Amino acid sequence: MVFENDSNEHLWAIELNKENSKIVFDVHETDMTFIWNTGEQMNLTINSVPYQLGRNQIIFLTEYYKIDAIDLETARMVRFNQPFYCIINHDNEVGSKGLLFFGATGVPIISIDESKLREFEISWEIFCTEMGQTDILKKDMLQSLLKRLLILSVRVLRNSNNLHKLEKSQVDLIREFNFLVEGHFSKHHDVAFYASKLNKSPKTLSNLFSIASSRPPLNIIHDRIMIHARRQIIYSNLSIKEIAYELGYEDVQTFSRFFKNKEGVSPVQYREKNRTLQN
Repeated sequence: MVFENDSNEHLWAIELNKENSKIVFDVHETDMTFIWNTGEQMNLTINSVPYQLGRNQIIFLTEYYKIDAIDLETARMVRFNQPFYCIINHDNEVGSKGLLFFGATGVPIISIDESKLREFEISWEIFCTEMGQTDILKKDMLQSLLKRLLILSVRVLRNSNNLHKLEKSQVDLIREFNFLVEGHFSKHHDVAFYASKLNKSPKTLSNLFSIASSRPPLNIIHDRIMIHARRQIIYSNLSIKEIAYELGYEDVQTFSRFFKNKEGVSPVQYREKNRTLQN
């Protein structure tokens, strides 16, 4: 089921199976996607990195995460674009910026336990019912239902890690850090830059992340650089030197050392390996 209008707004709520799963590849600019696995197991490859989801796990993706392959039994996909609902402009309503989307900390995956499953199921059922309506309030209702699903997901994510131990202001600081990294990782590789943007010291950020995560701020920055580097090496025709420059490295040698330290192979070897796999 698809909602579209003349304002370039769209929202998809689709039951996926093996026959129609290719629709996940149809991603447009500013699209946000979450896929809820309702089968026994779902296997995805995203930016050449494999992921495996169990039953009632949900994965959240922006347009920057390219799905290369998917193998599923059954799943539910919601996809919406920024004109339909901008999670940045409406962050005060949902609180998903820097957690579910634009998180810089990798691909978020949540697990719905039995105590929360009925809430998600009811939301999905109402969502699908509303998609069949034709009155002028349809868009408003769909936005409300989308917000409900996102809020439920944020709650699960926060309760599944140490974020629930933090005060709201501390969680917001982590979210803002993640969002800043998403916007500046290609030019700024040091924690000090982000700390100054947040009016905090690098030590304060490091201490906060030590409570909330096993990954320090610098690792988050490096991981986001690697996500983009892998994507450009695999999918673009840019030279390694051009990719290095795009990511803020003044010389290709420094970038190559960084990449090999993270990936275990050089950028050239990584490109060759993936081209061999694609052929």
